[in-house]
Amino acid sequence: MEAENDVAGTIIDADDDEIYVNGGADGGESQRHRPIISGEQLDVEAYAALYTGRTKISRLLFIAEKCGVVSMQLEALRMAYDEIKKGENTQLHREVVEKIDGRLGPNYVHDNAWADAVDRRAQLRKEKLENELNAYRTNLIKESIRMGYNDFGDFYYAHGQLGEAFKNYVRTRDYCTTSKHIIHMCLNAILVSIEMGQFTHVASYVSKAEQSQDALDPVTIEKLHCAAGLAYLEGKKYKLAARKFLETGPELGNNYTESKVIDNINFRNFLELVPEMRELINDFYTSHYASCLEYLRNLKTNLLLDIHLHDHVETLYEQIRNKALIQYTLPFVSVDLHMMANAFNTNVTGLEKELEALITNDQIQARIDSHNKILYARHADQRNGTFQRVLQTGNEFDREVRAMLLRANLIKHDYNLKTSRKY
Repeated sequence: MEAENDVAGTIIDADDDEIYVNGGADGGESQRHRPIISGEQLDVEAYAALYTGRTKISRLLFIAEKCGVVSMQLEALRMAYDEIKKGENTQLHREVVEKIDGRLGPNYVHDNAWADAVDRRAQLRKEKLENELNAYRTNLIKESIRMGYNDFGDFYYAHGQLGEAFKNYVRTRDYCTTSKHIIHMCLNAILVSIEMGQFTHVASYVSKAEQSQDALDPVTIEKLHCAAGLAYLEGKKYKLAARKFLETGPELGNNYTESKVIDNINFRNFLELVPEMRELINDFYTSHYASCLEYLRNLKTNLLLDIHLHDHVETLYEQIRNKALIQYTLPFVSVDLHMMANAFNTNVTGLEKELEALITNDQIQARIDSHNKILYARHADQRNGTFQRVLQTGNEFDREVRAMLLRANLIKHDYNLKTSRKY
């Protein structure tokens, strides 16, 4: 049986700058630190170099499906085909060949010899694992049984059977004897759950792993932060997701004030890899909203190709724009809509509709003078509000005192109302 630390495909052996790694060749340090998100067309090769194994394949297939550019699609499919040949997932190989449909020439067709050889090795490997596990279960050796189920999980994961992999990883829970074993089980369960899109399981196993604080090393903690961030992102809990991602330190590469983002030493390293994102955030905090929103527009196409972020791009963009509109109006008693439209690089009519929606949703306390195109803030009269609260408190106190005096006098004169009993 293979040693536990040598098992391929588990996230215990992942590189420090990733949430998890699924096996495959390393893209090289020079490629890993190249900025790949920009206003220009996505550099598929540089993007793919950030990942390995099944994760790399999944992202390439997603790009091929969503990009809408034939040249980019074929490049992504070619790289996915090459990556699959490094592993043992013959089913995924067949699916990619169908997507390529002969457009990449004779070198990228179904490789029957390779597939048959992989399937034969897989059958022999499976029989061997079954025999070993049966022997361990007969001898009731808990550690060996745990490793046997873990090897089965790795086997099924390598062959794309994620449901079976998850079952076997979770079965190791009954045979864990140390906190480190529990964390190992949780990380494997998180890995497969992310692949299957079961983010409820991700959140559950992150919580379970965090209960074993004594056995958590810095790299594992950062992996759990990232996994929790993904779970919150899929649940549309964007603030909680942002907090988790901001907590990610240099071990994996890393109220939203400037100090939490721009002045965050750990997160600043990430921003340096993507200059457009750094400039975007700086523009937002310095109130250069037109430039900020322009950066966002340039990045949108590539962000829509992210396998986790694509479903949330429109919502996040809307929330960022609304936040900018709200921040712009906060310091002023009145705002000229023509000047505000110029600041946001839009027209007055469109801006007015956006402000109307924010006022209706009670996100901006203001009213619009449509004739003169001026927004007037409705600042609460704090002096009057204080007097009203004082008067209300006084009236409540007076009422309570009168009730207490009435009750005291009733008791003093023994004036009790007794209910009659019916027999």
